[in-house]
Amino acid sequence: MYAYQQQKTTGPRRLHVVPDRRAQVIKHVKKKRNPIIELFRFGVVTAFLLSFAYFVFPTSFNRLIKNVFFPVKIPVSTSEQYNMASLENLSQVDAGRYAIKKPVMADIYSIVNPVTNYLSNDLFMNRLLLTPTIQKTHSEVTTMYHTNEMKGLKNQLIGLMREYPMIKPAIYVWEYENGRFVDINGDKIYSAASIIKLPVLVRLFKSIEAKQFTIYDDMLLTDYYQSSGSGSLQFARTGVKYTIDQLAKTMIQDSDNTSTNMIMSKLGGMDDINIGLRDWGISKTYVRTWLPDLKGTNKTTAQDMAKILYNLDNPGFLNINSREYIIDYMSHVKNNRLIAAGLGEGAMFVHKTGDIGSMLGDAGIVYAQNGKKYIVVILANRPHNAPQGKDFIVKASSLIYKSIVGE
Repeated sequence: MYAYQQQKTTGPRRLHVVPDRRAQVIKHVKKKRNPIIELFRFGVVTAFLLSFAYFVFPTSFNRLIKNVFFPVKIPVSTSEQYNMASLENLSQVDAGRYAIKKPVMADIYSIVNPVTNYLSNDLFMNRLLLTPTIQKTHSEVTTMYHTNEMKGLKNQLIGLMREYPMIKPAIYVWEYENGRFVDINGDKIYSAASIIKLPVLVRLFKSIEAKQFTIYDDMLLTDYYQSSGSGSLQFARTGVKYTIDQLAKTMIQDSDNTSTNMIMSKLGGMDDINIGLRDWGISKTYVRTWLPDLKGTNKTTAQDMAKILYNLDNPGFLNINSREYIIDYMSHVKNNRLIAAGLGEGAMFVHKTGDIGSMLGDAGIVYAQNGKKYIVVILANRPHNAPQGKDFIVKASSLIYKSIVGE
């Protein structure tokens, strides 16, 4: 850029810097851009930004940011948009379209949100991050068909509720013969108490069917598992081994909290139970606390429990060995002071009870002597340990039995 010339001087030698004119004639030539390539780049960037705005941002906000920083009281989605039970309100043509549309929507949802298919550690600060906006319905799980609501029975139950204003119940009844039903607050969320042990039991046998372990495997009782509340294992000597069969039987028949915690630990913890529930299409039942859950943080609805009970007879969901074990456990529950106390003579009741003082409940299947069969779930919020809760459930059970069985 510059040339250096030597000048003669009388004094010391100096160099005189002279600009090199040749360097100044170099011109910068701009390269022309291909408009087709630029248009393609613009299209790719635009498509990416639109896809991010449409798919990723709403999902991240609603399922992660919103649940962490703006939590709602109920951390599980209550969306019923894709609930198969709603098919009863559709025409045959609409139902046919629905049957095609639902798997396609589920597949799209699965592609956009792939982690929901396998992520188990979905808790952050004790909140559920991945709440199912579309209910994941297992192909083997079926839903009861509904025909006519038993309005006479419903009016009788509402009249009984007026006699017990301090009791706030949810009642769900479904009879097998004609699909008639009664639904009072069936989708309202209640504390599950020990009724949560029913989905734990079902998840246990689904794991056994998957050959993760057998009914004859054993577990060592340690003081780590022992918990207060119902059951006798809290007082048992530690260091003793119990088979899965013994633990499951004690969990259901004695409503033992210690054996329940041992089984949940064997399954992989509370998350494993919740994964199973979501896989079965059960959206409002979840486990958040090891037993005893005296604060009632484990939740359920009468409808959810009825759906689980209905699928105990589903050979596509449970094999015959699992069903025999489950029915045997549940037909020998020692607490027969609730729904069972309102049944007629000779009726068999396969069920599970729950009681945490503020909530008293019972859920099961009634087999009458004349062949009638129905599902009944009653969950009753009450003043702490108020005896009116028990009285209400017994009288409601009697009304239901007489209306359906006719005795």
